[in-house]
Amino acid sequence: MLQKYEFHNCNQSKLITDVFSGEIFCANCGTVVEEKLDNHDGTSLHSVEDFMSKSQTGSRQSLSIYDKGMSSIIGNDKDSTGKSLSSFNKSRFNRLRILDSRSKIKQSSERTLSTSLIFLNGLKEKLGISDNTVEATCSLFRRAQKHQLIRGRSSNDLMAAALYVSCRETMTPRSLEEISEMGNITKKHMQKSIRVLIEEFNLKPPQYDISSFLTKLSNDLGISEKIKRYALKILSDVEKRGSTVGKNPIGQAASSLYLASMLMGNNIPQSKFSEISGISTVTVRKGKNTIQKTLNL
Repeated sequence: MLQKYEFHNCNQSKLITDVFSGEIFCANCGTVVEEKLDNHDGTSLHSVEDFMSKSQTGSRQSLSIYDKGMSSIIGNDKDSTGKSLSSFNKSRFNRLRILDSRSKIKQSSERTLSTSLIFLNGLKEKLGISDNTVEATCSLFRRAQKHQLIRGRSSNDLMAAALYVSCRETMTPRSLEEISEMGNITKKHMQKSIRVLIEEFNLKPPQYDISSFLTKLSNDLGISEKIKRYALKILSDVEKRGSTVGKNPIGQAASSLYLASMLMGNNIPQSKFSEISGISTVTVRKGKNTIQKTLNL
């Protein structure tokens, strides 16, 4: 569609806007006055069918979709002119929709992938996982499925294990206990699946940054910024002395935060730290005492 504009500096006083190329040029001399215009045509997209038919960039491609976002969608019961189809053609297209939906997931591996991605989406909502981490999880799970690692194992266990490894790689502070609890999976089975993934693909996930767990824990407890910064300083001093090597990062974060809150006069009970962090009160108390002896606080 071409729209005409008045241009007073030209003798012909006519400009033509080409919305396809995004240019405004003179109809008389051909001079390009403006280029790379944004096309705001006000197209409203209210459904998947509208998105597929009216979107100029196509559907979003993602590994978190079982067909990677390259699906075919049969539209509503109208022809190209907008008229309703006859009852015979409506019946034919309804049958085509059914056949199309059945043909998308024919093999058992495709059904397993579809159900596993639904399970991952539920974990994403419960744990607040970013899209970047979800994409890495789907990539790892697809590789594991291609290598037939899913045989003899639960697909949910393997997906949860892939999520934990991806969280480690993207430095997303989510513990093994959190993922197993939210996914209703036993910790033992999940640990086995994690070892299988690491050994099969020779993965070397980095260790968690303990400060990220400390920040997450302080936010959950509603601790002030002053106490959190003091706890981070305590944790940094402990790490410099090498006292955190081989220890549970969540336990170290909870112990440092509990010690900082106690020294700053904010007496939060150990049971509260234990409830939020998932660490026993004995571990929190022993960790606090060890840090006090190490730093002479």
